[in-house]
Amino acid sequence: MDARVVDRSPGAPGLLDRERIVARAGFNRWLVPPAALAIHLCIGMSYGLSVFWLPLSRALSLGQPAPAACPEMGFLTALVTTTCDWRVSDLVLTFSIGIVMLGLSAALFGGWLERAGPRKAGLAAALCWGGGFLVAALGVFLHQLWLIWLGMGLIGGIGLGLGYISPVSTLVKWFPDRRGMATGMAIMGFGGGAMIGSPLADMLITRFKGPDGAGVWQTLALMGAGYLVVMLCGAFGYRVPPAGWRPDGWTPPAAGNRMITSGHVHLRDAHKTAQFWLLWAMLCLNVSAGIGVLALASPMLQEIFGGALIGRPDLGLAQLDAGQKAQVAAIAAGFVGLLSLFNILGRFFWATLSDRIGRKLTYATFFALGCVLYAAAPWAAGIGSQALFVLFFCVILSMYGGGFATIPAYLADVFGTQFVGAIHGRLLTAWSTAGVVGPFVVTAIRQAQVDAGVQGAALYGRTLLILAGFLAAGFVANLLVRPLAERWFMRPADARSGGAVAADPSGSFGIGRGGPTPVALLAWAAVGLPILWGVWITLSKALILFR
Repeated sequence: MDARVVDRSPGAPGLLDRERIVARAGFNRWLVPPAALAIHLCIGMSYGLSVFWLPLSRALSLGQPAPAACPEMGFLTALVTTTCDWRVSDLVLTFSIGIVMLGLSAALFGGWLERAGPRKAGLAAALCWGGGFLVAALGVFLHQLWLIWLGMGLIGGIGLGLGYISPVSTLVKWFPDRRGMATGMAIMGFGGGAMIGSPLADMLITRFKGPDGAGVWQTLALMGAGYLVVMLCGAFGYRVPPAGWRPDGWTPPAAGNRMITSGHVHLRDAHKTAQFWLLWAMLCLNVSAGIGVLALASPMLQEIFGGALIGRPDLGLAQLDAGQKAQVAAIAAGFVGLLSLFNILGRFFWATLSDRIGRKLTYATFFALGCVLYAAAPWAAGIGSQALFVLFFCVILSMYGGGFATIPAYLADVFGTQFVGAIHGRLLTAWSTAGVVGPFVVTAIRQAQVDAGVQGAALYGRTLLILAGFLAAGFVANLLVRPLAERWFMRPADARSGGAVAADPSGSFGIGRGGPTPVALLAWAAVGLPILWGVWITLSKALILFR
């Protein structure tokens, strides 16, 4: 018998069935990461939705000196009004709904994803995310806020959850030799989605803007259709390896490395272990600290350094005139762009490094170095060193992104690869929690300091020390992670066959071999060129920091 996979499923599998996407001999595994990137670059626009809020807040009063405001407008009225401009605070809730739905849908549908396979999940994610934009476009056209919440919030949030976890299980199975690098590549795309989507949306809004409208519904409709097409290409590009496959020439880690298991924990048992909740706490604490900084990055830089950002260290932010404040705001926007870039690059760098030094040591570095940098940031602000302050937070945000990218590989090490996508989905509820806790804690402490009359460099000192405390708690949780007891692992006979049996004793099946092919290069170019364009746009905006 040749080195192929023999299909054992009854009848011909459907186009979306898991059995249909089991790779055959000659398949190049390097075609899978571009498919994952295609989906993550689309759903990553969730970080860039803020580009729509200000234009939408003047949708009915475009060109007028004041918005069409309704001072007595209540919550329910805001959902259905057609005569009042929307409040930015109501629009921002769209993002919050989406992030909550990301965690819930990832947790609820993770088990289904493992059974159905990544192609079905990718298709569902495309329909929800792209379709959500189209529903939101209709909401803007009809001036119905509830449709925007339904589209980009509820429906789009389900697409976020499915799209986020769909490549994880697939990639760790294709790259058991480079788990961190593989998941880092895909999750880097999530961080880069806004880097591409935000300037693209801004360009489209400018193009469609006219006396009759703000150009937002056309932008949402066009981007929604584009996201639908790109994500469908990614979904149909997915393949899964046959049971028993391993990279040519690779052997599993030696049994002496107890932090990398060779067994598999069932989804129904993972959350019963202390290790799951320790990893949950680690992700929640790391994300709470990082997302809290992202929420206030622009005002933090402006309020701490004030006129020093434009060569007037003798003036605080409140003492600047309107023109000077505009200059300072532009510099702060460059700071936010630089943080976003390090957030993206850190996802790939730290996850790849974790393949060499181990996941536990990588997370220990996040927490220990993060503690030092958060504690040192008030000192850098106190001595007026803008360069050190910016450097500290660039490193901090790289580790924030690295935490997202490294956690799937950490889960695969501890729980095995059989249900890692579903387990990862449940763990993402930590992200939903952190998305509420981090900004709330940071803004509450800042407001308390403002009410106490604190200004300048001292305004954020207490906040940053508390965030350092978050990371110190995360460091302890990471130390407590131990290999699972043997009783948690499934018996080998319970492992799913994937509908295929192996006829190749080497375990490679002739799959995944060879260098770059024209098809692989084309696939990488399709996702790489937009990323490079986004990096160029981000760097060009961040250069204002160094003028």
